[in-house]
Amino acid sequence: EVHLVESGGGLVHPGGSLKLSCAASGFTFSTSAMSWARQAPGKDLEWVSTIYNDGSVDAPDSMKGRFAISRNNDKRMVFLQMNSLRPDDTAIYYCAYGGHRMVEPFSIRGQGAQVTVSA
Repeated sequence: EVHLVESGGGLVHPGGSLKLSCAASGFTFSTSAMSWARQAPGKDLEWVSTIYNDGSVDAPDSMKGRFAISRNNDKRMVFLQMNSLRPDDTAIYYCAYGGHRMVEPFSIRGQGAQVTVSA
């Protein structure tokens, strides 16, 4: 059974940085794509970034430049470095199994980490 646990969320001022972590278990991590998605209050789930088993990454244009996904296969972990945070980045951030092109992407995900960007 896929099990994903996010950590590292919290309150940050506009312009600040935060790094989220995700610990994965229950599947062959090294051969799996992993993603981050987020859901702001009252909005749909939004793709943030995907990292493939070879380390290549993909993200929507709106997420490029400020957000960086990475992984450590030995530790079975995925990370999301977030810089220059803005109030509209406030959301629950989910670590998800698989890439954004899957059928029902991000349906297998952790419990989420709250990120609040506020002065």
